Amino acid sequence: MNSLFLTIIIFAGFIVAYNTYGRFLGKRIFKLATENVCPSHRLQDDIDFVPTNRHVLFGHHFTSIAGLGPIVGPAVGMIWGWVPAMLWVFFGSIFIGAVHDFGALIVSLRHDGRSIGDISADLINHRVRTLFLLIIFFLLLIVIAVFALVIAILFTMYPQSVIPIWVEIPIAVWLGYRVYHKNGHLLGLSIVAVVIMYAFVVVGAYYPIDLRSLGLSKSGVLVVWMVILYIYAYIASILPVQTLLQPRDFINSHQLLIALGILCLGVLFARPEIVAPAYVPHPPGAPSMLPFIFVVIACGALSGFHSLVSSGTSSKQCYSENDARFVGYGSMLMEGALAALVIVSCAGGLGMGLKSNGEFYTGAAAFSHYYSSWAAVSGLGAKINAFVYGASNMVAEFGIPHNITITIMGVFIVSFAGTTLDTATRLQRYIVGEIATAYHMPILAKRHPATLIAVLTAFGLAFFNGSGKGALMLWPLFGTVNQLLGTMALLVITIYLIRRKIPAFYTAIPLLFMVIMTGWAMSVNLVDYFEKQNILLFVIGGIVFILELWMIVEAGVFLKNHATRSMP
Repeated sequence: MNSLFLTIIIFAGFIVAYNTYGRFLGKRIFKLATENVCPSHRLQDDIDFVPTNRHVLFGHHFTSIAGLGPIVGPAVGMIWGWVPAMLWVFFGSIFIGAVHDFGALIVSLRHDGRSIGDISADLINHRVRTLFLLIIFFLLLIVIAVFALVIAILFTMYPQSVIPIWVEIPIAVWLGYRVYHKNGHLLGLSIVAVVIMYAFVVVGAYYPIDLRSLGLSKSGVLVVWMVILYIYAYIASILPVQTLLQPRDFINSHQLLIALGILCLGVLFARPEIVAPAYVPHPPGAPSMLPFIFVVIACGALSGFHSLVSSGTSSKQCYSENDARFVGYGSMLMEGALAALVIVSCAGGLGMGLKSNGEFYTGAAAFSHYYSSWAAVSGLGAKINAFVYGASNMVAEFGIPHNITITIMGVFIVSFAGTTLDTATRLQRYIVGEIATAYHMPILAKRHPATLIAVLTAFGLAFFNGSGKGALMLWPLFGTVNQLLGTMALLVITIYLIRRKIPAFYTAIPLLFMVIMTGWAMSVNLVDYFEKQNILLFVIGGIVFILELWMIVEAGVFLKNHATRSMP
C-alpha cells in the first residue's frame, strides 16, 4: 500500500470522528454547558488555577500527554505488523483513548479540578480513593525517575538538541511575560518565539553540546544531566503555570504542528511504499500480540497517564466546558495522528534507505534491520532511530538538509519528554497534596513540601544504586500499570455517568475491553516474573494487581447497592 493513501484515510477518519462521535459525546453523554462555571474561575489562584485560552490549553494538554509515548509505542508495536498497529491506533484513539481523556477532564471539571483518583472517594468510597492514589503515586514515581534518565540519554544521542532545548526556557518565560503582563498579541508573539526557537535549532545542528568532550564518562554525563533535570523539574512545577508551563507548551505545540507538517510534506513528496509486513503473528522473541499490543502501544491509542493530565493540570486551566471536547477529545486524536505518522515513517520511510555499519539497506531489508527480532527493537535508541531515520528519508525529498532534519526531530522528541517530566512532577505534587489532605497532614499538602516529596522520592529511586538507572528495575511494570490505571479511570467515569442516570454504554464497553486485555497482560507478566525468579517485579506487580482487583470489587459492590436502591 502507498503511504500517502494510508495517511489520507487515517487523517480523514480522525476529522470525521471529532465532528461526529466527539460532538455526540459532548452533547448527549457529557452534556457540556457554558453556564457551568469551571474551577479555573471559581478557584482562581494564578498559580495552578488559571483560566486559559483554549488554544494555549490544547498546546499544554497535548504536549503533556504525548511525551515519547506516541513515538516509542507504535515504533515497537510495528513488530507485529503495520496493520494491527494502525488499527489499534485508529479505533483505539476514537472509541477508547479520546473517550477516556475527555471523560476524565469533564469529571474533574465538575469536582473542583481534583484528580480522578481523589474523586473516586465521592463516587465510590474512601477506600477506593486511597488505593487509587497509591497506584497513581507509584506510576508517577516511575515516570519522573525514568524520564529524567531518558532525557539525559537523549541529550547524548542528540547533542544537537541541547542548545535549542535549554534556550526554549527563557524564550517561553519571555512569551509568558509579554502575553500575561504586557497584554501582548498571543499569536504574533508565539510565531516570533517559534522563529527564534528554530534559529537555535540551526545553531544546535552545527554546534552540538556533548559533555563527554569535557572528559566525563558516559555514565558521568547521565548523572550530571539528571541532577540538572531534577532541579529544573522542581522549579518548573512550583512556578505559576502562566510563567513557564503554558508558554513553553504552547511553543512545543507549534513544534508539533511544524513537525507534523514536515512529516506530511515528506509523505506527500516521497510517497514511499509500505515495505513492512502487514501482519507478523510470531516475531522472534516477542510476546504474543494479544494482549500485549494493547499495552505496548499506549499513547496514541489509550494511556492511563492521560487521565492524570486531564484531571490534574488541564482541568485547573480550562476556561469553559465547551473547550473540553477540543482539549480532551481533540488532543487524543491529534496524538493518534502523530502515532499514525510514526507507523508510516517506520513502515515506509525506512525502506527508502538506511546506512548502518558501512552497509546500505533499502526496502524490506532496511525495515528488517530494526525489526528482525524483539531484542533488536527493544532498546530506546532502536525505537527512536527507526522513526527518526524513516522520517528523515521522507523529509529529504523536499530539500531540508539531513543534519537539520535530525536536529528538528531530536528537539521535537526531547521537548516532549521534558514536558512529560515537569508535568508529571507537578501532578505528583497534586497527588501528594490530596493524600496529605485526606489524612489530615496539611503541612505536606503545601506547594514546596509536596514538590520536595515528589522530586526526592524519584531522585532516591533513580540513584539508590548510584547510577541513576535504579528506576529501570521497575520500568517493566510501567506498561501494564499505566493501562490498568486507564482502566480504573474508565471505571470512575462510568460510575459517574451511572450516578447521573446517563447511558454509560459508551464508556462501559471500552472499560470491559481494557479490563480483559490489561488484566490478561498483567497475569502473563506475573507468571513470567515468577518463572524467572524476579521477585521484586513479581511482588510489586502482584500488589498493584491486587489493589486494582480490590478497586473493581469495591466498584461492583457499589453498583449492586446502587441498583438495589434504585429498584421500586
